[in-house]
Amino acid sequence: MKVNIHSVAREAGVSIATVSKVINHTGSISEQTRKKVLAAMDKLNYHRDIAAASLRGKRTNAIGLLVPDISNPFYADIARSIEDRSRELGFSVMMCNTDNDTEKEKNYLSLLTSQRIDGLVVASAFRSTNLLEEMMEKQGVPIVLIASEIPKLSINTVTVDDYKGGYLASSHLLSLGHKRIAIIAENVRSNEPRLAAFKDAMQEAGLPVPDDYIVKTEALIEKGYESAKQLLSLKERPTAIFACNDLLAAGVIQAAKEIDLSIPHGLSVVGFDNTVLSTTTSPMLTTVSQPIKEMGAKAVELLMQEMEASRPYKERLLLSPELIIRQSTASLH
Repeated sequence: MKVNIHSVAREAGVSIATVSKVINHTGSISEQTRKKVLAAMDKLNYHRDIAAASLRGKRTNAIGLLVPDISNPFYADIARSIEDRSRELGFSVMMCNTDNDTEKEKNYLSLLTSQRIDGLVVASAFRSTNLLEEMMEKQGVPIVLIASEIPKLSINTVTVDDYKGGYLASSHLLSLGHKRIAIIAENVRSNEPRLAAFKDAMQEAGLPVPDDYIVKTEALIEKGYESAKQLLSLKERPTAIFACNDLLAAGVIQAAKEIDLSIPHGLSVVGFDNTVLSTTTSPMLTTVSQPIKEMGAKAVELLMQEMEASRPYKERLLLSPELIIRQSTASLH
């Protein structure tokens, strides 16, 4: 027998109207009732007919999520937090990997538009800003940026204070007595304030930063490894490296181990993000923690508010990072 909204109502012990409100995210429903309905939907394996709902001009209760690379633990954590909060609110998530590729961005936006998503969360650098603008203005699709910014667009944004995070990492290494500190940054917008904070902290300490102590690359472990090999082969090699994400930091640790350079006593390493990688490296990584769960939840909530037209203005939420000190940093002897 085909499972439908009537089946869900019977299973949950509520009215069809209540199930409809949960599915369509309308009306006033208690959290307890909402969870009861969602549990019944899970038990019966009930899925809405998105195409039919679209033809009727109703909500599909689906949102799109664009990430650059789900294999990056940071974006995997972001995706999970967005999915969890969306599910709590009765929405499903359609996720696409862009690889920061313009052609993929266009193709995925076209796909998501054809599926008549109710809103879109963008967690990638996203180069095709004109397409996002078109989705918002011509198609009326609510959009929220997370962990990235597009200054020229009036758009809801949830980010972490990257400058503060960069300053926390740099100040920590300086407080341990390090003077020869290098930085490996990803060549994306979010890393620019982290790099600026590093330069400011070094300048305040009266320390020069040689050009070859600043490396820009991609967010891959192998790129962190290659960049660290380059830095550690310098005549005056750094005693500490600030890697602007945990993937790069993991690569730094690999490179140091390859030349039998002790961490943290031969080289101190700080990462950024506080992903699962930071506790699986040996030694465990000192890193700047982004409030990933809160970021994902806030992004979804902003999206829902715009769907309901209950927030007529755009909001830029700036959340605070925190330094997590583990075993990859130590005082300079």
